[in-house]
Amino acid sequence: MKPTYSKIIKGILLALIVLSVAVFAFGWIYGYETNGSVAVDALFIWAYVMLGIALVSIVLIGGVIGVLNDKKFLVKVLGVLAGTAALCAIVYFISPGAPAVGIAEQPSDSTLKLTDTILNLTYLCGGVAILSIIVGSVVNAIRNRK
Repeated sequence: MKPTYSKIIKGILLALIVLSVAVFAFGWIYGYETNGSVAVDALFIWAYVMLGIALVSIVLIGGVIGVLNDKKFLVKVLGVLAGTAALCAIVYFISPGAPAVGIAEQPSDSTLKLTDTILNLTYLCGGVAILSIIVGSVVNAIRNRK
């Protein structure tokens, strides 16, 4: 009998959950207080592995399904990636890289520039999210008016 995709995915998820519990139990038994760095390092490494699995799954599975369903999907994705890269580059170039306040030993200029870029991208995404909620509510109210 041929297994279905849902059974395969459920099996993979079960295996990842069991491994996650095992890593957590290792840290708990090994001792976070006494031998904390080894246990915490194991948790961080497992978190990175899980993040990598998630990203690869999204890209591969989502990409394959998207291309099979819509032949122009790849062009759309590349357009979004190009737009995102352009936005990040613009924000990077306009970020000042100002010195950190209240710190005696300043980080390097590249670190300050990158930190300002990430902060500005966060502000921009937050502002766009709030604006889209407001505009969406107004548009919904206008459409549902009777």
